[in-house]
Amino acid sequence: MKIAKVINNNVISVLQADGSELVIMGRGIAFQKKIGEEVDQEKIEKVFALKNKQTSDNFKMLLREVPIELMAVVEDIINYTKTNLGKKLNENIYVSLTDHLNFAMERFQKGAEIKNALLWEIKQLYREEFLIGLKALEQINQKFHIDLPEDEAGFIAIHIINAEMNENVATTLNITKFIQQIINIVKYHFNVEFEEDSLNYFRFITHLKFFAQRIFIGTHYDNDDDYLYIMIKQKHKEAAKCTEKIKDYIKHTYNHVLTNEEMLYLTIHIERVVNR
Repeated sequence: MKIAKVINNNVISVLQADGSELVIMGRGIAFQKKIGEEVDQEKIEKVFALKNKQTSDNFKMLLREVPIELMAVVEDIINYTKTNLGKKLNENIYVSLTDHLNFAMERFQKGAEIKNALLWEIKQLYREEFLIGLKALEQINQKFHIDLPEDEAGFIAIHIINAEMNENVATTLNITKFIQQIINIVKYHFNVEFEEDSLNYFRFITHLKFFAQRIFIGTHYDNDDDYLYIMIKQKHKEAAKCTEKIKDYIKHTYNHVLTNEEMLYLTIHIERVVNR
């Protein structure tokens, strides 16, 4: 392999035979090296193959200022997440999570702490991702001898969720707020507390995640089945009343009018989570 670009002493890029680019990290791998010279194979520590050109370009720019140790930790977090969640992650997480953690560490050094306003919601709604965030936070604090607060575990979780959903961070935060608002409507309507470890609660939250995505994107279910919704509304009257409250709330707050198909599925999930 021959060097295509020298990004800094520890980072280079190479071009493969098919024209795709690899970003390679290794301590001193580019020291006194020039474009066209052979890569020292023994110094290779990390290899990144990012398919999206814009993501790859942003990543290379970021690596000019990020310590190699931090990038190694970020890759460990991403690989651990993929293995434990068994989900694909948008490759932009290499940029967004690295950038966030680098900035978080700079803030810590300056004594500037940012609170995570959605920490409680993240803990409740995204437990697996938050646990990964906690594990990552522990690794970062030990590695760099710092003491980032638990809020950062929530921020790490948000970046993971964002990569799972293929959304940007702002949309993911809006989705999290939306889900909590809907849960509160159901709780107050039925005056209940949910069994948050139950399968039906998990199904309800999963439905709300995709439901929220459609609302923020502005799409609907195509099939508007009046007959089936009327049947479900008659069978589960109290759940249907709760759905009507949610419909009014969403129309007023998000200017999104729910179709009967959306109300149908929402009513079914509410009935399950409340009564089973």
